[in-house]
Amino acid sequence: MSIVWDRRLGFLNKVISTPVSRAAIIFAKILNATFRAMFQSTVILALAYILGLKVSSTFTWINIVGVYAAIFLLSVGLSSIFLAFSIRSTRMERPMQFVGLITMPLMFASNIFFPISLMPSWMQTIARINPLTYLTDAVRQLTILQLEPSTLIVDFIYLSTFAAILATIGIVLSWKYLTK
Repeated sequence: MSIVWDRRLGFLNKVISTPVSRAAIIFAKILNATFRAMFQSTVILALAYILGLKVSSTFTWINIVGVYAAIFLLSVGLSSIFLAFSIRSTRMERPMQFVGLITMPLMFASNIFFPISLMPSWMQTIARINPLTYLTDAVRQLTILQLEPSTLIVDFIYLSTFAAILATIGIVLSWKYLTK
């Protein structure tokens, strides 16, 4: 949402007129959103642990690095697309509507609340291409489930591919707008 405020208040035009590269502006906004998501995840994980989260026997503090890596990958992909959409918007409501339009179906069509095996077959197909399914699976394996390295590798490959594709699309679209 900060990009909309930056644009409305004229700050974005001032930043664009400086010798700072357009890529640095875009990456800074993406990393800002990503690190904010990681901070929120830290608060949630700390509260879960305080409230009695039982970690698996394979849990080590290195697993926390894996949790942050998975969250980082998903956040980079989603924040890139959200930035590309928000940078064109002049009203605060539009980006919030777009974010809700994307995140709610992603959340409810994943394995966050319900196991994939118990979903109808058409929804299983959607859940298997949903990046939140892979994030949830990776975080669960790294914290509460027994670690299955082959499944975890698949989760990270999928999240990395998702982040690379969406970041590329988002950065190209944002770049085009900023160079106009």
